Amino acid sequence: MSSLDQDHAVRRWTFLTNHARVLLEIARDPRIRLRDMAARAGITERAAQAIVTDLEQAGYLTRVRVGRRNHYTIDSTRRFRHPAEADHRIEGLLNLFTYHEDAHETR
Repeated sequence: MSSLDQDHAVRRWTFLTNHARVLLEIARDPRIRLRDMAARAGITERAAQAIVTDLEQAGYLTRVRVGRRNHYTIDSTRRFRHPAEADHRIEGLLNLFTYHEDAHETR
């Protein structure tokens, strides 16, 4: 494998799944539009829709139609699905990626 092939292979994987990315985008903005969610997660709208459906069916989120938009609510007490992480709630992941230190500083 050439150096160029190795560099390309290294760049192709990430630590977070697309399901995690969609969930984090919803956590950041519960009124996010599907097209914006998809763009920020780097996936197609169709993939984002399928992931939202997966997350909703598994009980990780609920969506309510308000006018022309969906409003999402995440159940952060749900646990990770993989047995290796099943003893952890997803709230840790959400806090890790949505926590803003400057918003929580005491004065």
